[in-house]
Amino acid sequence: MKRQIKKIAVIGSGIMGSSIACHFANIGLQVLLLDIVPKELNDREKQKGLDLSHPLVQNRIVNSNLQAAIKSKPAPLYNTSFASRIVTGNLDSDIDKIKDADWIIEVVVEKLAIKQKVFELIEKHRKPGTIVTSNTSGIPIKYMNMDRSQDFREHFAISHFFNPPRYLKLFEVIPGPDCKKEVVDFLMHFGTKFLGKTTVLAKDTPAFIGNRIGIFGIMSMLHIVKELDLTVSEVDKLTGPVIGRPKSATFRTVDVVGLDTLIHVANGLYDNCKDDESVALFQLPDFMKTMLDNKLLGSKTRQGFYKKEKGHKGTSTILELDLNTLEYKPTTKASFETLNATKTIENVADRFKILIKGEDKAGIFYKKTFAALFAYVSNRIPEISDELYKIDEAMKAGFGWQHGPFEIWDAIGLDKGLELIKTENLTYAAWIDKMKEANISSFYTIKEGKKYFYNQISKESTKVPGQDSFIILNNIREAKTIWSNSEASIQHLGDGVLNVEFQSKMNTLGSGVLQAINKGIDLAETEYDAVILGNQATNFSVGANLAMVFMLAVEQEYDELNFAVQYFQKTVMRMRYSTCPTLITPRGLTLGGGCELSLHADKVIAAAETYTGLVEFGVGVIPGGGGTKEMTKRVSDIVLKDDVKLNRMREAFINIAMAKVATSAHEAFDYGYFQPHKDIVVVNDFQQIATAKQHAVQMLNDGYLIPAPQKVKVLGQQVLGMFRVGADSLVAGKYASEHDRLIANKLGYVMAGGDLSEPTEVSEQYLLDLERDAFLSLLGERKTLERIQHMLKTGKPLRN
Repeated sequence: MKRQIKKIAVIGSGIMGSSIACHFANIGLQVLLLDIVPKELNDREKQKGLDLSHPLVQNRIVNSNLQAAIKSKPAPLYNTSFASRIVTGNLDSDIDKIKDADWIIEVVVEKLAIKQKVFELIEKHRKPGTIVTSNTSGIPIKYMNMDRSQDFREHFAISHFFNPPRYLKLFEVIPGPDCKKEVVDFLMHFGTKFLGKTTVLAKDTPAFIGNRIGIFGIMSMLHIVKELDLTVSEVDKLTGPVIGRPKSATFRTVDVVGLDTLIHVANGLYDNCKDDESVALFQLPDFMKTMLDNKLLGSKTRQGFYKKEKGHKGTSTILELDLNTLEYKPTTKASFETLNATKTIENVADRFKILIKGEDKAGIFYKKTFAALFAYVSNRIPEISDELYKIDEAMKAGFGWQHGPFEIWDAIGLDKGLELIKTENLTYAAWIDKMKEANISSFYTIKEGKKYFYNQISKESTKVPGQDSFIILNNIREAKTIWSNSEASIQHLGDGVLNVEFQSKMNTLGSGVLQAINKGIDLAETEYDAVILGNQATNFSVGANLAMVFMLAVEQEYDELNFAVQYFQKTVMRMRYSTCPTLITPRGLTLGGGCELSLHADKVIAAAETYTGLVEFGVGVIPGGGGTKEMTKRVSDIVLKDDVKLNRMREAFINIAMAKVATSAHEAFDYGYFQPHKDIVVVNDFQQIATAKQHAVQMLNDGYLIPAPQKVKVLGQQVLGMFRVGADSLVAGKYASEHDRLIANKLGYVMAGGDLSEPTEVSEQYLLDLERDAFLSLLGERKTLERIQHMLKTGKPLRN
């Protein structure tokens, strides 16, 4: 039976329930969000003379929870307008509405008795065949299933989201013993394709996969930290980006999640994993018990492993907890020789071998933590998963690791990993020896662009499932690259479609990247058929190479700067008017020049989590790579009355002047960075390049035609005065500096088309020339150079 989901019912509107409801709204579904009714009136309700039967009172809990979620940061919705897809109600008056739901998700408090009451209520009102899932993080299915009907059990599973549901990719599916295979298959497919998740099929074991390994890693590390007498800031230095983990590393992450949450899961594992060889590590260290008693829980109590303290002059100081005295002290900058040895190694996977060679505290820390991790994950197979790749996928998607445990082990080497384990007197699983006996020395291999893992059941390499709908550049780069330089490479994806992959630091747009884009178009116009600009880094591109721009500006190499800006402009215009389709796949940060590339592609295939904008104002210049021209053109292209067009032009001006960055691909449509008639959003970013290829082939099959150049109607003095008055008002109100006014006036001059006496149709090149002149003149300003220098040093814009 083909199952379609049109409406979701979410029972429970707490942080997770409301956030899950928001994410289903993100993908376009109708959502019914229900919660209990209040037992008593609050003061405001009493003042209004309401009673407990009034709808405002009955829905107070669900409405206040949902609004709190919508206002929270990071935002759970791609666009605040999507909140209209969520209808709220309560379990007394609206429970019968779940009969119209195609999937009902329970997200109430983690107490079995309460869940059982909710399931009893659901069973009375659901239509037969409706999927019912629980977001429990650990209650066994056999208890939740108790006394339920056969149809309920056949359609019941756990669907475990990680918090926050919009951002963390892990979606664990745990079927009940009676759950139908078609239900499991549907949940796996829906999670991947529509929710954009890394969907992992797990067993009904304590904490499933992600939290079982993740919490072990934290608890094991905490014991090692005490042994080595490491500080909080030292641990976060060792467990952050240097090993491909989030910037929040360990202790900052615990502060955000809440120490009480960590302790709850750890206690659950200690109580329910008595056969686990490492169960003792789930016992709380004494300092954690004291922290819990003293309410040092993290962000929710404003103090945890870190604490922000304001001085008498209003300045803030970050303090860290001394794990020995449990008193706060100023944070210190951690430094280790072992880390220094990896500074020149860009690829994280190549750092691991270096890290375990260190003889200082850092080196010892890595040896001990990796040994414990390797031993533990080997022993969890087949307990929590029969296939090792699921453990790696869970840790990458749920905890933000760049590499899973078995991938790290491969990077270090199988034998070296075993040596670390033996040195620490730990034991690993017997299947590892059988793997070695079969002369298999790595957990993963790449064959014909596909990833294979060692299958301990069949004792041979097996293809990781689910890859056929993806194009993974890491797997095909070596075999499919047809051209490369030091900053980029070009792969042939098949069917005449090329992909230009940026490989510079932070994917900055230097001459090497621009050369690759032009080479890709050359090849597509002569030997192939279409070109995609696509990479699978965390961030598509942070924009131009500011360090190079700063150096040329300081040395007053204006001819070189002019050539560089002109080269960028010619590149984006070539994307616009080439004889082949050009597509682009932005994701993550797509700023400045990255945004300008998107503005000029024939089609944008954007990841939902794309944060894009023209941010040049923040470093003292205007968009100089066609961005100012294109935003002016997009307003000009709209057939509107003059007064409406003036308002749209003002909005475009403000977006650039305020360096506005869209917080999702959907919001980018509101800002005009993407266009509804041609650009699309993909929720699962692993599908981006494959989707772009499909669209490229379709564009070719439909008969691709070069866009015809069009004139741009600029408004001249009619709009220039409006821009200048606005800038003057901001300066007068002390919201902007004199330097801000200078930049704004330059921007306004370009968007107006110059000081023209009446509306005039001009060419795109005319605007590009104005844009380039303004850009270069601003680089001659001392204040602009100060802003660029500040950005290079701190990564943050400076307002002066």
